[in-house]
Amino acid sequence: MNTNREYNNPLIEQRADPWVYLHTDGYYYFTASVPEYDRIEVRRAATIEGLAEAEPVVAWRKYDSGPLSANIWAPEIHYIHGKWYIYFAAARTTETNEGLFDHRMYVLENESANPLEGTWVEKGQVKTAWESFALDATTFQHNGVLYYVWAQKDPEIPGNSNLYISEMSNPWTLTGRQTMIARPEHQWEIVGFSVNEGAAVLKRNGRIFISYSGSATDYNYCMGLLAADENSDLLDAVSWTKLPGPVFKTNEENGQYGPGHNSFTVNKEGEDVLIYHARGYKEITGDPLYDPNRHTRAQVFHWNEDGTPDFGVPVKDALKK
Repeated sequence: MNTNREYNNPLIEQRADPWVYLHTDGYYYFTASVPEYDRIEVRRAATIEGLAEAEPVVAWRKYDSGPLSANIWAPEIHYIHGKWYIYFAAARTTETNEGLFDHRMYVLENESANPLEGTWVEKGQVKTAWESFALDATTFQHNGVLYYVWAQKDPEIPGNSNLYISEMSNPWTLTGRQTMIARPEHQWEIVGFSVNEGAAVLKRNGRIFISYSGSATDYNYCMGLLAADENSDLLDAVSWTKLPGPVFKTNEENGQYGPGHNSFTVNKEGEDVLIYHARGYKEITGDPLYDPNRHTRAQVFHWNEDGTPDFGVPVKDALKK
């Protein structure tokens, strides 16, 4: 029988696109989009629950103008080759739309043992095959190779963003093939916007899984799943299989709307934990991107007999004491 640790959700209010990383020092590191989209914060705690009260430290702030001056979205913190890296997307300020959908991907580096200290150095833009809307990068290592997975608009393909994978020669430079491994094709991925974005990697049971999110960022937002054999050529699109239906979606009975843009971690009991954002209401006034109430949530998930993850449904919010 599975024993579930239950979390006091929402774990952290008004933090969308949440990323939690458990480091070898025993701390959980957290970063996410802030409602103002103007800075990158990092916090840490000895437990997942402790992140709720942990003091955030500002790692970086946007510029007043230029390509790093608007809509700082979806930062992720990674530890690679003995240094800390933050991957994020940023746009440029314009008179009409404040840089919306003009995003490019960037990297920060910190050599300190504790990334809440030291200096974050800009390593520049991650260059891809096109100069087009690009965001939501993540990295993972497999068989000694560093991979980069991201969402981008191919000017030749209708829709807003597809998912791509490439090898990296260092934590801020792509090398070799850049392969599209998913594009919005099912009805549940194309409501409002045709989107595959927000990738997160999960390695288990001889396979590499990539979760991602689709559709607009309102109650239609939901999660899908890709899978590849761990021994396959990860740069070959044929290696990746997309599940036909969403694996995590709005649950009106539990009052959870638009769950997505997740990350994965493990709690101190050794249970697998899904970290995601969702809203507690369905109807939104104005642009969903400027509704601040996508809250960070956490819940334990399990595994099916066929070796695939079973995320269940978004759980109800706990009653705050």
